[in-house]
Amino acid sequence: MTQEMKRSVIELHEVVKSYGEKEAATYALRGVNLKITQGEFVAIMGPSGSGKSTAMNIIGCLDTLSSGSYLFGGVDVGNLSLDERTLLRRNYIGFIFQGFNLLGKTTAIENVELPLLYRGFPAHKRHEMAMEALKSVGLEDVAHHTPGELSGGQQQRVAIARAIVTDPFILLADEPTGNLDTAKSIEIMNLLQSFNRDKGITIIMVTHENEMAAYASRIIRFRDGGIDKTYEEKITT
Repeated sequence: MTQEMKRSVIELHEVVKSYGEKEAATYALRGVNLKITQGEFVAIMGPSGSGKSTAMNIIGCLDTLSSGSYLFGGVDVGNLSLDERTLLRRNYIGFIFQGFNLLGKTTAIENVELPLLYRGFPAHKRHEMAMEALKSVGLEDVAHHTPGELSGGQQQRVAIARAIVTDPFILLADEPTGNLDTAKSIEIMNLLQSFNRDKGITIIMVTHENEMAAYASRIIRFRDGGIDKTYEEKITT
C-alpha cells in the first residue's frame, strides 16, 4: 500500500504557535502544514529555535496551538476539552525522552507498569503486560533491577518498553539517542525500526543526528518556525 493510500494519522493545517500579544508576540510556528500517515517513521530535524520541539509538543497534546487546526486520526484536537486531550495522550500516544524519565527507586517492571496503572489495569494484568513489553526489548532478565543498576542503553530500552506497553497509536521519540554512545544509539534505532516495521507503529522522532535520522522513512526539516520544503523535496526525490 502506498503512503498516499494510507490513512492520515496526524494533520497540521496552517498551525501557528505564538507567545505574547501584538508587537510583543514571538512565533514558534508560522503556518505549518504537515501530514503523517499510518505506519510512517518520520524524523524531524532542525536547528535550535526552528520549531521542531514545539510541533512535537502540539502533536503529543503537551501544548496547544494559537491558530490553525490539528487533526489526530481525523479528530479535531482543538475541539477537545483538557480532560479529553489528557485521555487522548494517555490512550493513544507513547513517549520516549532523551533523559529516560524513569523513577529511580522503582524496578524496571514497575516503571513499565506505570502507564497501565494510570489506565486502571489490575495488578496481575499490569505485571503480565509489562513483562511482555520488557521481553520485546530483550530485558526480561533485569525486570527487577532499578535504573541505577542498568546501563544507559538498558534504561532507554526500559523507557521504550514503557512507551509501547499500551500498544500506542503513535510513538513520539524526543532525541531518544541523545545520551547514548554510537553503539547503544544504533541498538536503540534498530529497535525502533523493528517496532515500526513489525508492529506498524507510527513513529515521529526529533533528532539532530543525521545518522539516526537515516533510519526513518522520511525526514522533515524545520527552519524559522516552518518546514523547509526545499530540503524535504530534495531528499524524497
